[in-house]
This record gives sequence, C-alpha cells and structure tokens, in this order.
Amino acid sequence: MIAVFGLGSIWMAMSQSPGQRKWAPIVGLAGQPFWAWFAWQSQGWGLGALVLAYTAVYINGIRVQWR
Repeated sequence: MIAVFGLGSIWMAMSQSPGQRKWAPIVGLAGQPFWAWFAWQSQGWGLGALVLAYTAVYINGIRVQWR
C-alpha cells in the first residue's frame, strides 16, 4: 500500500491534468497510516518524524489545491 499511494500521488502530482494534480495530496495522505505503522513496527523513530513532516506537507497541498 505504501508503494501504491506514494507512487500514485507522485504520478498524479506530475500529471498535466489539473484534476489529477488536485487529488495528489489526498492520495499521498491516504498512505501515511501505512508509513506510520511501518515506522512503529520497525521502531524507526526518524522515519516517524518524516511521517509527521510528510503529513504536514500533504495537508498543506490539500489546502492549496482545494482552496
């Protein structure tokens, strides 16, 4: 699921379609619980910090795209 949401989000963000670009941060945000679970299970606390940072970036992307 990490690959599906992550690559899907990047693919959509690079699209020429404004509609696809609009949905890219939502797709990326949907993958964050899988990253958080992986960080917790592996005790990768640095990865956990990145999960929080990426979540903030995706939320900002939603704010920008859906304004």
